[in-house]
Amino acid sequence: MMENNAGSDFAVPLPYGAILRNGGVQFAVFSRHATAMRVLLYDRVDDPEPSRVIAFDGDLNRWGDVWSVFVPGIRTGQLYHFQADGPFDPARGHRFDANARLIDPYAKALAGEFLPSSDRRVRPPRCVVVDDRFDWRGDRHLRRGLDETIIYEMHVRGFTQSASSKVNPGGGFLSVIDKIPYLQSMGITAVELMPVAEFSTLDRFGRKPHCSNYWGYDPLCFFAPHRGYAINREPGAQVREFKEMVRELHKAGIEVFLDVVFNHTAEGNENGPVLSFKGLENRVYYMLENGGSRYRNFSGCGNTVNGNHPIVRELIFHCLRYWVHNFHIDGFRFDLASILSRGRNGDLIPNPPVVESIAEDPLLADTKIIAEAWDAAGAYQVGTFAHLLSTEFVSLRWAEWNGQYRDDVRRFWRGDGNTRGRLATRLSGSSDLYQPSGRRPYHSINFIASHDGFTLNDLVSYNRKRNEANGEENRDGEENNYSFNCGIEGPSRRVAIETVRLRQIKNMLATLFLSQGVPMLLMGDECRRTQGGNNNAYCQDNDVSWFNWTLVKKHEGLWRFCRELIRFRREEPTVRQTAFLRGLPHRQGFLPDVSWYGDSGAPVNWNIDDEGIICVLTALPRSDLSKRPNQNTMMLFHKGADRREFCIPTEARHIEWRLFVDTAAESPRDIFPPGDGPLLQNECRILQGRSMVVYTARDKA
Repeated sequence: MMENNAGSDFAVPLPYGAILRNGGVQFAVFSRHATAMRVLLYDRVDDPEPSRVIAFDGDLNRWGDVWSVFVPGIRTGQLYHFQADGPFDPARGHRFDANARLIDPYAKALAGEFLPSSDRRVRPPRCVVVDDRFDWRGDRHLRRGLDETIIYEMHVRGFTQSASSKVNPGGGFLSVIDKIPYLQSMGITAVELMPVAEFSTLDRFGRKPHCSNYWGYDPLCFFAPHRGYAINREPGAQVREFKEMVRELHKAGIEVFLDVVFNHTAEGNENGPVLSFKGLENRVYYMLENGGSRYRNFSGCGNTVNGNHPIVRELIFHCLRYWVHNFHIDGFRFDLASILSRGRNGDLIPNPPVVESIAEDPLLADTKIIAEAWDAAGAYQVGTFAHLLSTEFVSLRWAEWNGQYRDDVRRFWRGDGNTRGRLATRLSGSSDLYQPSGRRPYHSINFIASHDGFTLNDLVSYNRKRNEANGEENRDGEENNYSFNCGIEGPSRRVAIETVRLRQIKNMLATLFLSQGVPMLLMGDECRRTQGGNNNAYCQDNDVSWFNWTLVKKHEGLWRFCRELIRFRREEPTVRQTAFLRGLPHRQGFLPDVSWYGDSGAPVNWNIDDEGIICVLTALPRSDLSKRPNQNTMMLFHKGADRREFCIPTEARHIEWRLFVDTAAESPRDIFPPGDGPLLQNECRILQGRSMVVYTARDKA
């Protein structure tokens, strides 16, 4: 039954969404071309039809392009949709459907799933009126410096869903709390959560698809935490449980970063459903072409969010503010961030307003902002994201996932030619990418493996991807993995093969944590988590993707190796410097801050391709607050397959070096507490094939 709007005298046009007010709820939504607007109210999650329909009065409840109505007598937990009349004219970009139930773009929670419909129209999850009040118990943002950060990329469900986690129930926000001691023992300072904003695990007709949307890169609503990660099934419970998780992580000294997807939505292209934006103002929210009849697809997912339209730009930074203020989020990683650099016609523009707005927003001033500086249509801005903006401050705010670091480290340890110089550049903080724009080493987020691609174990076990289980005949996923299977494709029981694989994993972990910049570790790489060669496990909500906790015990030596590397990094500022290395001494009469040598001990000749390289880092001077001297560090890299002699540079022979890391040694003699390892006795030493050795020495100045 249709009702006229109630309480129009109390209506105010903003803010957007469903806002609790005394005695009821204010609903506000943007639509420029709608001719009528309704709010549909439901009593229960599984009700196929609304119990009440409230019509907005076009004269009383519309301010410009904002429709707003106050409905008395409803409260927290109320379920609702919007519904809008307007032109259906795809040739001009209009796709209004008077019968479509629409998700509020500013909804703070969703409940239920897609419900089947006899007319095959979509009945999406219901929006929930949320009370944002929460007892934070004094929690505030940790404000840790980016240069002091150790990032752990993880999937909320996959982290504890396996029965091996011993968490019951597993797979949710609250389940993560049970594993905080593990993260602490590793020395992790920040978790980067794969998408937690609302997405659907069922298709638009309420059916379970052949391949589930496990990763969550198909958003339904940007403001709402995913209902599937809540233990309590009460509508809106996910908001409270997410906050509890963040509060406990902060209590343990661990920051929370979110992987956010502002580049596309679950509505897809012109053949996709009308779920939210399409039915409210399609021409504003999406980049269109062919006069508006088709969607530009820079995301590879069917549509592209029109991020630099003023209305959409406002939605994005309101959303970021909401996560920071209401959920105490410490940072964001922007998926396919180069799309945010595209203007309304899809061209890359030099001064993208949304990129500047995010960097300049005062409420986000303490927040880390990290760009995945490429998109699915060929844009690649690693090293240049945001640096063309007129304000230098904006450039200095943005860090980047460094895809070149990933590729160059992989290629070096695979044994590719002409990679010594590139390894040296990446190890030193990628000054070629970040110094020209005035940025620092910590603007480089270094990683070797991420959710998108091989795990570290699979990187040394497979030459080719094995994605058949995804149902796309192995056509999906990246072809250029720079992987090396060490002689046999897939799992092996041969001791010689497994010895090299473990050594290669340790080589790459040691390189990662001893590089200037910010290291990011993929969930489970510390204990050889495998996906069976699947390098695109976006739809594998099963043992392929879940963390198998028995691996921590099985590979306890590797887990210890990784943990000790992280401890060293956190204690030693010499390997996480805030300024680029210059090849000049910190103090008169000392070695330069960084020196490079060949395996003979002579200064390296970069014009000659060789298998070995030596890097000597001179310790940073001790600060007045430091209780002990910092470490001089000497790293020997050998990418070749055969044993090779390395000679210590003459300039470094007077230093009392002690062994810190030897990736060819068996645990526990593959890593020592700094200062406890054997003293270097000889001027030369033999390195096993494909190995890395690190020495340290306390600075006596």
